[in-house]
Amino acid sequence: MGEQTARVRCVPAAPCWVSLMARDLETAKAFYGPLLGWEFVPGPDRWGPYLRAAVEGVEVAGIGVVAGDWQPPVAWTTYFGTESADTAAEGVRERGGTLGVGPLAFDAGRLVLAADPAGAAFGIWEGEPGDDSWTATPGAPVWIELRTGDPFAAALFYGEVFRWDGRDPSHFEVRYEHERVVLRSEGRSVAALHTAKDVAPHWEVFFSVADTDAAVRRATELGGRAAGGTTDTPYGRVARLADPEGGLFSVIGPAL
Repeated sequence: MGEQTARVRCVPAAPCWVSLMARDLETAKAFYGPLLGWEFVPGPDRWGPYLRAAVEGVEVAGIGVVAGDWQPPVAWTTYFGTESADTAAEGVRERGGTLGVGPLAFDAGRLVLAADPAGAAFGIWEGEPGDDSWTATPGAPVWIELRTGDPFAAALFYGEVFRWDGRDPSHFEVRYEHERVVLRSEGRSVAALHTAKDVAPHWEVFFSVADTDAAVRRATELGGRAAGGTTDTPYGRVARLADPEGGLFSVIGPAL
């Protein structure tokens, strides 16, 4: 990509970035590039090779490879913005969560990798502030959803860590709808906490696509697989997929 890409800014208390830790960078590029229309630009390589994926000139996601012999499961991590990584990290500790990495300086900000009391992993990012919301352009992340046994306990944890109740309601609000605790940022639903008893607690990333069924077929052609049925939801037509290395994510498009 020749032209300079625009960075997504840190939106406090809201999801602002997603990143995949893959085993092989070229395998990930060959799958996600054609599937989601991504172009790639080099990113910081402090912990190994890292690329940023861009859609229409806006960076929307990262893909990295863990350096050394450690091979954790391939997985997407969602990062929430914060004004202070130190304060958020202390909030995680005080409320029964676990800190895995940080706070530490990384690229143009500071980050933390953590897990909530139920074990769902997430990231914290302190960076250049802004009011930008995720773009709804196909290929960009538009929704994340916590699958957990007790979404109300989880909402208390995240709400206290990121001060959800203390935000300006004209820019940020939490509501209950469609059997989910839903976060809205700048007038758009961006995340939810939902009851799921049959899976390990985790944050699932949803990428926007123009046609969900076509995306499922394309993912299969590229070496991935369907990891569940395709269904219409109040938020759009959804399908869960696995990439060639087993990384799980979902796509969401217009309902039929």
